[in-house]
Amino acid sequence: MDFISLWHQAALTSTGYFWMALWAFVLGYIISSLIQVLVTKERMQKAMGKTGPRSMALGTFFGFISSSCSFAALATTRSLFQKGAGLAPSIAFLLASTNLVIELGIVISIFLAWQFVVAEYIGGILLILFAWLFIRITNPKKLIKQAREQLNNGDEEHQHGDQQASWQSKLTSRKGWQQIGMTYVMEWQMVWKDVLIGFTVAGVIAAFVPESFFHGLFPGAGQTEGDLGFLSLLAQTLIGPFAAFFTFIGSMGNIPLAAVLFGNGVSFAGVMAFIFSDLVVLPVLRINAQYYGWKMSLYILALLLCGLVFVSLIMHYGFAAFGLLPDASTVQTATERDHFKVNYGFILNLIFLAISTVLVFFWYRAKHAGSGHGHEHGHEHHHDHGGAGAGTWVLRSLVVIATLWLAGGLLVAPLMA
Repeated sequence: MDFISLWHQAALTSTGYFWMALWAFVLGYIISSLIQVLVTKERMQKAMGKTGPRSMALGTFFGFISSSCSFAALATTRSLFQKGAGLAPSIAFLLASTNLVIELGIVISIFLAWQFVVAEYIGGILLILFAWLFIRITNPKKLIKQAREQLNNGDEEHQHGDQQASWQSKLTSRKGWQQIGMTYVMEWQMVWKDVLIGFTVAGVIAAFVPESFFHGLFPGAGQTEGDLGFLSLLAQTLIGPFAAFFTFIGSMGNIPLAAVLFGNGVSFAGVMAFIFSDLVVLPVLRINAQYYGWKMSLYILALLLCGLVFVSLIMHYGFAAFGLLPDASTVQTATERDHFKVNYGFILNLIFLAISTVLVFFWYRAKHAGSGHGHEHGHEHHHDHGGAGAGTWVLRSLVVIATLWLAGGLLVAPLMA
């Protein structure tokens, strides 16, 4: 195929991927917005203690019902830690809010096999337990003290609005739904860049990158799971996070790319390590350094890297023991899918687009009425993926490039006739 044909195929695959996942995004962010308005950070912090099983369980639960956006989760984790929550429960919240949320499981089920959904949730819990054990063994009291001092020297968070209003009154009032609409739109404002870049990259790789490239990058890729030795499997679980580290793609944007990796022969463990790597990307490292200092940021990075490699291997061998490893040959490749066919996903897209329109209307009314300031989310603290600087400039440049690439690729279709 010539370049024009591949360009069109890449752009069509990217937009088709997004269309397939659209209803899942909308559903997930509706649930997330409802919870964030109805359950404030103050209520979460009061329930979370310093440490212990109860605090870990509550941190995990609050993360489960929270946002799946990595950068929003970082801001909320910072707020909880600053208000007195222990490091382990705070990390539990962070891991749960990026690995155990409902919308992430739905998106994974669309692009990958059911085994990945199960591994995402079981692995997420194991990651939390690993983090708890890691923190207890290393006991970083000095780092925790330094991180709290840095946070206390920074700007304090200021909350507005009536935080004492009951969830019933919010659900039955216009102001409450305006707050929900504001939060819903802010969810999209935070993730759309990651989604755009992630889906564009997935389409480009699916169309342009040959399978031989993945076989060279990931040792043992393309071999049957039974023939894959431990060292090859370990190498893949290390390369997955390394490949993700230099990306700007968050938890929801890297799932299509994970599907491309799996379709090109990367092992179950390697793909799971890549999916779990949304919190070890470069922008997250920079944000944590701004919040807690570089020493604590590197400590958290080491904790997460060790945890995701260990858990990915456990998931792989656990599924293998029961003969449940997914077969890549049963999963359609990106270029083989009929992304726009009329099926249940098409109907769900129309339904949730209508609901989304209603929520955007509430956001519009709130914005022009000067209301909606009472929602509790911490969006203002994610600093646009790390604040002003080179990282933000690169991200914006990638957004422009991705937009031009998709528009051009879709518009070249008449030239192919």
